[in-house]
Amino acid sequence: MTIYSLFVLSKSGGLIYHHDHSVPTIENEKTFSYPMEVKLDVQNRNVTVVYGQRDGIKVGHILVSLNGIKVTGTQLDDGRDAMEILANAENYPINLKFARARLTTNEKIFQASMFYPLYALASQLSPEPRSSGIEVMEADNFKLNCFQTLTGVKFLIVSDTRQVGIDILLKRIYELYADFALKNPFYSLEMPVRCELFDENLKATLEQAEKSGISNI
Repeated sequence: MTIYSLFVLSKSGGLIYHHDHSVPTIENEKTFSYPMEVKLDVQNRNVTVVYGQRDGIKVGHILVSLNGIKVTGTQLDDGRDAMEILANAENYPINLKFARARLTTNEKIFQASMFYPLYALASQLSPEPRSSGIEVMEADNFKLNCFQTLTGVKFLIVSDTRQVGIDILLKRIYELYADFALKNPFYSLEMPVRCELFDENLKATLEQAEKSGISNI
C-alpha cells in the first residue's frame, strides 16, 4: 500500500503546499520500424508523443531512452540529438523507451484550483443539508481523500486504493501544519508553506505510516 502525494489548498482554493511522496515511474519500451506509428515532437524541452497510442505508449509520454542510451531533454548521454536520429530512416529498427512526464509546478497549481469548484459543487448538489462536500474519490488505480478544516483549508491525499485509515493520517498532518506552519511567526495565511520543520516531520510521518501502519503514527 502506498501514499503517492499530498496537496494543501487554502480556503480560497489556491495550492499552498505540495509533496510527492512515492510517485511511481511508468515506463514502456518498444522497437519501432520506419515510419513510426506514433508522432514525436519537442514540447517543454522533451521529445514528446503528440499523436498515436499503442502498447501502453500514450500522448504526453516523453522519450527517456534510445537504443539503451539515456535521453535527457532532446539529447542522448553521448551528445547526439535524439530528433536527428529519429528522422533518419537508416537508424531503424530503433528501440525507444517512454515514460509519463512529471507534472510541472504550473500543472499542479491548475489541478489544485480545479478541485475547489468541484468541492463546492458537490456540497450544493448533495440532498443532505450542510454537506461536507467531497471526502473520498476512488478511481481504478488511485484514491483521493479530502479533509477540510474549520477555517476552510483543505488537505488532499492521493493514495493506493487499498490504503486504509487515511482520515486519521489527514488529521495528523493537520496537526503538523498547525504546529510547524501556523505557529511560525514568519508565515502568513493563504501564502505557500515553506517550513523545513514541517517538511521533515511530514516525510517522517508518511514513512512511518507506510512501514508501521497509520494507526501507529
